[in-house]
Amino acid sequence: MPEKTASRPLSLTAGVVILTLILLAIFFFVPGWNVNPEGLGRKKIVVHRGDGLRRIVGSIQENGGARYQTPLLVTAYLFPGLRNIKPGRYTIPPGHSNYSLLAYLHDRPQDEERITIPEGLRKERIAAIVSSRLDMDSLSFMQSATDSTLLSSLDLQESGIEGYLFPGTYNFAWASTPEEVIAFLVGRYRAFLTDSLRALAGQRGLDEHEMLTLASIVEAETPLDSEKPRIAGVYLNRLKKNMRLQADPTVQYALGDKPRRLLYTDLDIDSPYNTYRRRGLPPGPICSPGALAILAVLKPEETSYLYFVADGKGGHRFARTIAEHAANVRQYRRVRLEAEETTARPAPPSQ
Repeated sequence: MPEKTASRPLSLTAGVVILTLILLAIFFFVPGWNVNPEGLGRKKIVVHRGDGLRRIVGSIQENGGARYQTPLLVTAYLFPGLRNIKPGRYTIPPGHSNYSLLAYLHDRPQDEERITIPEGLRKERIAAIVSSRLDMDSLSFMQSATDSTLLSSLDLQESGIEGYLFPGTYNFAWASTPEEVIAFLVGRYRAFLTDSLRALAGQRGLDEHEMLTLASIVEAETPLDSEKPRIAGVYLNRLKKNMRLQADPTVQYALGDKPRRLLYTDLDIDSPYNTYRRRGLPPGPICSPGALAILAVLKPEETSYLYFVADGKGGHRFARTIAEHAANVRQYRRVRLEAEETTARPAPPSQ
């Protein structure tokens, strides 16, 4: 009789343990009872940099991903390895339990954005493009662009990152920081400029910063890749003769305006970037040049041209003497006047 009496509390204890284990298994590992069994479809949970676990779990509940916050918080407390959820945009597919949902968010690779940065953009425009696609604002990007610690780590001058943000099409993690984006783009430029290309710059009498400055002017002068080596050759010829570059894009940079037709009064602006008033190169790049503009400076077309002017059709006319240049300017003005008259001419009446 005593042995039978002792077995009852033992059986009861075992039953309680088994029931507890079953309930815990349901609580942590059984899908559907707390986490939405259908997931969220295409809807995404957005985790910003600095968001704590409570805010993330609150967002999951608010968006219909879970009935209650507490089960997810308890799960994260008991499984601390799941608490670290990286910034990003996450979908919630169907079939998750409390544990598997947190594990899914913890292990999920950060989503990416494919971004194209065209040649010839100033840093402000690059900041606008990047911030429109990633989890950052353009102001924070511009602040990082002048951060002395970051510039020093990238071996850049105090003038900043202008010109060093190498154009191209790249994949960025959506949660990338401005510092990460800047470091990546500068790194792409550094990877492009090999030791042999640096040696070519030295042969032209240019250090790296001067080479990049001239390449940025070439980039801003023409959209035609075929013209870049010739325009680079013109500027190098002028530098050798100690002539002013008289490059319109440098004046536009000094004005801070969007590209437009310059007025004669614009050429009087007192700025180290005004190459109509100052000899030599400006203090730094005026935009980020692409590979072809850089190569044009390193491998220019060898000519005796000293002047060029737009031809009114997207390209330029080149000249060796001031007389030839004056004739090309007159031709350009005729083409421009004809274009303006054609635009102003009223359309013929419809038949």
